[in-house]
Amino acid sequence: MSHLTGKVAFITGGSRGIGLATARALISQGASVAITGTDRARLDAAAAELGKNALAIAADVRQHREVEAAFSTAVSRFGGIDILVNNAGVGVFKPVADTTIDDWHRVIDTNLSGVFYCCHAALPHLKARGGGWIINISSLASKNAFVNGAAYCASKAALNAFSEALMQEVRYDGVRVAYVLPGSVNTGFGGLSNTKSEWALMPDDVAEVIVDLVAHPTRSLPSRVEIRPAQPPRKS
Repeated sequence: MSHLTGKVAFITGGSRGIGLATARALISQGASVAITGTDRARLDAAAAELGKNALAIAADVRQHREVEAAFSTAVSRFGGIDILVNNAGVGVFKPVADTTIDDWHRVIDTNLSGVFYCCHAALPHLKARGGGWIINISSLASKNAFVNGAAYCASKAALNAFSEALMQEVRYDGVRVAYVLPGSVNTGFGGLSNTKSEWALMPDDVAEVIVDLVAHPTRSLPSRVEIRPAQPPRKS
């Protein structure tokens, strides 16, 4: 029997990239998985690939009522929640002077408020199961700010602080909170053309970290994990 048999995971942004790779990896270990996203066609394709232990739910994490409804749907189907992976994220990469108010809200409301909405909805279910995991996908950009990345870097830095505070709040309820900071991942994130395939991380690399976290012994808590390409291009 796999170590996650009988466990239920809820993954936001689960129809592609890191989210889909994580869904595959958790299902391979015996879990049932609910994935969310906003593109119905991508969700349907992902659900068809993942099979009978997956449930695809159309939901925008920026809308708290849609988040609450998604959790109700997942719990109705699978009976509870044991693992939350907050993976949904967007990047808008512009100078601050060119960043619109809508750009700002899209980034902050997805990368930060969406995480809050999902954690708020998940915690009663996690506590009802006697504990579980919340894993938030951050970024090395959270501590290495770069030009044209102000909104994105700020959202991820705030996510780190949120994760640290939440970890301390819920650890005695048996809920373990960790945040994962990937470096460059070969997903074409942010609509940028991707030419990093020979050296960048792959989504499966991040998924493996998540599987390792949820299998970690309960006596210790790896609350922050950084993962980066082993051999990125040398800086000139």
